[in-house]
Amino acid sequence: MDAAIEDGVDVLSISLGATRHFGFKDDLIAIASFSAIKKGIFVSCSASNAGPSNTSLANEAPWILTVGASTIDRRFRTSVLLGNKKLVHGQSLYQPKDADHKHHPLVYPVKDGNETWAFCAPGSLDDIDVKGKIVLCDVGNVGNYLKGQTVKDAGGVGMIIANDIVEGESIAAEPHVLLASYVGYKEGVEIKSYLNSTASPVATILCGGTVLGHKSDPEMAFFSSRGPSYASPGILKPDITGPGVDILAAWPESIEILPGIKLKYNVLRGTSMSCPHLAGVVALLKSAHPDWSPATIKSAIMTTASNVNRNGSANVDERGLPADVFTIGSGHVYPQKADEPGLVFDVQPEDYIPYLCGLGYTPKEVQIIVKKNVTCSKTIPEAQLNYPSFSVSLKSGEHKAFTRTVTNVGPENSSYLVRDVSVPKGVHVAFAVVDSEDVMRFTSVQQTKTFKVTFSRDVNDKKKDLYGQGYMTFVSDNGKYTVRIPFSFKFE
Repeated sequence: MDAAIEDGVDVLSISLGATRHFGFKDDLIAIASFSAIKKGIFVSCSASNAGPSNTSLANEAPWILTVGASTIDRRFRTSVLLGNKKLVHGQSLYQPKDADHKHHPLVYPVKDGNETWAFCAPGSLDDIDVKGKIVLCDVGNVGNYLKGQTVKDAGGVGMIIANDIVEGESIAAEPHVLLASYVGYKEGVEIKSYLNSTASPVATILCGGTVLGHKSDPEMAFFSSRGPSYASPGILKPDITGPGVDILAAWPESIEILPGIKLKYNVLRGTSMSCPHLAGVVALLKSAHPDWSPATIKSAIMTTASNVNRNGSANVDERGLPADVFTIGSGHVYPQKADEPGLVFDVQPEDYIPYLCGLGYTPKEVQIIVKKNVTCSKTIPEAQLNYPSFSVSLKSGEHKAFTRTVTNVGPENSSYLVRDVSVPKGVHVAFAVVDSEDVMRFTSVQQTKTFKVTFSRDVNDKKKDLYGQGYMTFVSDNGKYTVRIPFSFKFE
């Protein structure tokens, strides 16, 4: 990263992350990234792949864009036609033109009531008759490629891989050594139900090629790491979500995906895939707006993000659960809208110093991060940083107020109203423009306005849930610009 800064790059894409939590003073990526943003270099980082557990994020610093991963609307489809005429869909990259689409006996390799054999680990099928059959294997224990090799070595002609309940509908498009279909948890349950309903189960695996337009996408990937932030709970993380499942790209042939297997192209999943997508969006925005700071670009991406899928329904994860703010952040990136955000929240490198001091770091520890002498004569709460989101802890009967400053990057003469506010029951939000009415009116580009947001909680409010969420939306007078600010609440 130091070499890249020295070379004068414009954007850094870092598909790396620590496997355990660090404070910022011990986080090498956070420290190097701060040096980058001081030079105007934008840093996009992976959120990590430790989901769906909470507080599993990497790269939590507020000067970094922390990127989660979601699905895209493309599937490399292989379908399973069961003997009862039910058709369930899965995925596989191995789809030969001469594929055998005949019915074959279907077997689930459970021996003496022990489902261990169903993982299809090497050697597990030696004493089970699978010759000429399609084998249903459970996900886990060994890689899916090795499951296929095990089935093939035992004489099987096809393989179905069924997800467990944790991974849900998160199915990968992968290369295989025989005809295969990787199906989600619900589909796996349906196949097992069919197996138990007949003495002579049969199935066919059909190759469907590339299918576009999957309506429920984007869905949050089950593996995408979740908030809340460990290093700074008062900053809502992740920031944004981008495409990170079944991403097709060139692949160096010198790197074998398995012994003896070389590819020119590969399909991978992970926040390591979504992070460079966002870096690409940033590069486009920097080209269109060379005067925008890293924080301004970050704000434009976050406040214009989408929170609905192709059907117009609220985003969910691959288990079908709602994608909350700790999962999706501000939403799924919407590059076209990010190019014209209307209003932006800017943060200069100096602004992070009172924030770091407010986190409890000593002046010497802050100096490690910012590479300059500091005294910590001024501190601010985390949620007071001029960030395009809020993460607030509230006790019953408590109220907290914070300010934000926005810069007009839209038309000279424009105004913005709060159009929509959503918060949990028992929580209230009050908005006021500082030294003005409740409308933000602008008469020039780059003009700034400061507003105050007060969060309060009813005295008698009792919550079963530890966390809640909400949002506030500003809309311009011409209806063109929508600025959405997400909230997270911790109920103490």
